[in-house]
Amino acid sequence: MLTAGVALALVASGQSAAESAPQLSQPDPMLAFLPAEAQVDWAAVHRGRESRKQSRVAAKSAGQPLTYGEKETGQGANDAPAQAEHVAGFGTGKGKNPKLLITGDLAGDPTIPVVPPFAETNDAIPLASDIGVPARGRALKTSGTIGDGPYGTGGDGSGDHDFYRLTGGTELRYVVIETDTPSGDLDTHLAAYDAAGQVLVQQDNLVGTTDSRIQVPVGAGQDVYVMVAAAGPGAIPSDPLTPGTGKRAGTEGGYDLTISSGDGPADKDFFSVDLKAGDVLGASAKGKATRVVINDPAGREVFGSSQDFSFLYAENSPMPAGGNAVADFVAPKDGRYTVGVENGDGRYDVTVEAYRPGSELNPRPDVLTLFLDFDGARVNTRIFGSDPTAGNKDLSPLKKFLPGWGLIGADENAVIDGVVATVRENIEKDLAAKGTNKRFAVRILNSRDHADPWGQPNVSRVVVGGSIAESGIQTVGIAQSIDAGNFGKEETALVLLDILSSPATQSRTSLNGYITPASDKIAFIGRAIGNITAHEAGHMSGSWHQDQFNALDAIMDQGGNPKGMFGVGPDAVGGTADDVDVDFHEDVLNPNEGFTGVEDSLNRTAWAYVRGAN
Repeated sequence: MLTAGVALALVASGQSAAESAPQLSQPDPMLAFLPAEAQVDWAAVHRGRESRKQSRVAAKSAGQPLTYGEKETGQGANDAPAQAEHVAGFGTGKGKNPKLLITGDLAGDPTIPVVPPFAETNDAIPLASDIGVPARGRALKTSGTIGDGPYGTGGDGSGDHDFYRLTGGTELRYVVIETDTPSGDLDTHLAAYDAAGQVLVQQDNLVGTTDSRIQVPVGAGQDVYVMVAAAGPGAIPSDPLTPGTGKRAGTEGGYDLTISSGDGPADKDFFSVDLKAGDVLGASAKGKATRVVINDPAGREVFGSSQDFSFLYAENSPMPAGGNAVADFVAPKDGRYTVGVENGDGRYDVTVEAYRPGSELNPRPDVLTLFLDFDGARVNTRIFGSDPTAGNKDLSPLKKFLPGWGLIGADENAVIDGVVATVRENIEKDLAAKGTNKRFAVRILNSRDHADPWGQPNVSRVVVGGSIAESGIQTVGIAQSIDAGNFGKEETALVLLDILSSPATQSRTSLNGYITPASDKIAFIGRAIGNITAHEAGHMSGSWHQDQFNALDAIMDQGGNPKGMFGVGPDAVGGTADDVDVDFHEDVLNPNEGFTGVEDSLNRTAWAYVRGAN
């Protein structure tokens, strides 16, 4: 889906939107800094995510895990971090096992309202049963049967498909849909569609069960259609807008369907583990558990997840992956942390693993390098997703975009000075001064002042230049991965400059919209680009997006609030006395991306740069 700002930027670059639109890919919003006008094509996003899931092979670490079985004797005994069951012997220290397998049981929530089953026929989007969307933090249940309509084995045999309509309210919600097959032969398949019949997301089964679970964003005023069917070749109808278009009937039987908008009051199990400062903790829940949370020693939630986005990790990350819910965390200090298991009814197992940061494992005392490339670069854009049009793309240098800001070639050095100074302040200086990593070390080089080290070990780069038309990616910035622990030490990020240098009337993310005669233009442009550059480096070093609309403007804020990222201050003009120094901070994870908790992006980034062992 092409936004107005993107389309105009393409025209400004000499290529029509009509010519370029078919060649553009939808970046994953979790990896990207999108322009304020961006309209996400969620169908394309989910297709890309499924492709990344299929192509990524989770790393397998050697050694047998420590095993621990839940000891809760009655419901409520370990339902809070302060009541956590401690698991001794786990950790990265000498004599500890860094791998842990926890098994236990969750009791269901008896307070969830139950909606009576809907009558057939509801085998297509126009016939979908209207079930609504529960309030944030609540859930509802209904039930149904696959095989009871005119298209089951008792009918024409084309396959029964039950559709439910979720009608969005006034805000975006991430809605979790789960099936439970208490008895019978039914093996379920879940899918979510938009009103036009495009698949948004689908899943055959929860790991190790015949049940299914998906999480889908339901926007304000948007209708999403959830389909329950039998897993197998007939799961997806050829035309979801028309009943009776399945391929053939599969397994049949009854199911329970739960729809939730966040964490409810059901049973929770907490387990405590001891971590050292810099430990990179990963947790993956399987079986009946569908949410995992990590709390710090004070009991604060520092990462909560009901989804598996491990396919956004670096390719060689050793972190656990592939469960119903996956979480990652970097410990800022020594202490006793808790892993919680939530949202389910029945048996679960949770894999918990801890690693030291990737750079600390270097056999020599190497220092990681972050290279800022301003003079143009050739980039294989396949690393940013699975778009079939991706490949080697030549990106223009920063100097090509100077006229868009009313600058000339003689201004290039001053702009580069501003970008480099901002990145060094955000990463090199702030993290050394404020972070807990006493062995913090990073080398920040740039293409003007240094030989190009790209391709050498322990060198990651941010290419500052290029356009949407050149890259084929509809974004301002994008990183190769979100890599807690910085295990992928040779990665690439982009900061594209066409939207940032477009006329102010074409995009709210254009820097020109914040420049007036009162502005120190060059200082503002250098700082704003430097902040986005640090943002993309923050992804590669392990931080997710934070809330861009709360009171704290932070480097890891999601796109959509350019005033905050550009630090223009109360007067909304860049390059004036009230401009704000935007830094890495401890801040709330972005509520629109499905995670919860407070993320310490300063220390996640600081511990990504550890001088190698001597």
